[in-house]
Amino acid sequence: MISEVRVKEILQETGALLQGHFLLSSGLHSDQYIQCARVFQYPRYAEEICRALAEKFKPLQPDLCIGPALGGVVIAYETARALNVCGLFTERDTDGTMTLRRGFQIKPQKRVLVLEDVVTTGGSVREVIKVVEQWGGEVCGVGALVDRSNGKVDFGVPFHALMRLEINSYEPETCPLCQKGIPVVKPGSRK
Repeated sequence: MISEVRVKEILQETGALLQGHFLLSSGLHSDQYIQCARVFQYPRYAEEICRALAEKFKPLQPDLCIGPALGGVVIAYETARALNVCGLFTERDTDGTMTLRRGFQIKPQKRVLVLEDVVTTGGSVREVIKVVEQWGGEVCGVGALVDRSNGKVDFGVPFHALMRLEINSYEPETCPLCQKGIPVVKPGSRK
């Protein structure tokens, strides 16, 4: 099993831990951002991380792995590869609704492991869970590279992150970075 120390080393080695003023997908602001795409550009790190997640969830016997585009695509694929199961991803429709596209299907009663790079509020994961349930699948667990929710998320199934990071998050109205006039940057994939 991979240690939190090793995960932090990987984040630092790849330049994935960013400092600044960031607008998160949740709408919150933060002085730090984790750009997991910088980690997943290196197949050796993706394999190491996802193998560790696969080992954690192997006892749950998932039939497939799924993650939200864009951040969950590589982590879902690599974890699926380590588990020797199918790997899918959801993406947003033109109206912003999370959905399965590209001919992907989830057969009823299939055990599904939902994966995400970083969990803050759990919003994207909940949207993926809804898609899985609409298809008749059974979510057996949720995995992530980083949990920055401070232990606040509960998906109703086993949740495991390889690393927990407490990073300051602010409502835009009370953001000290906004009050200092520091420009906000939107680094994520959601518009």
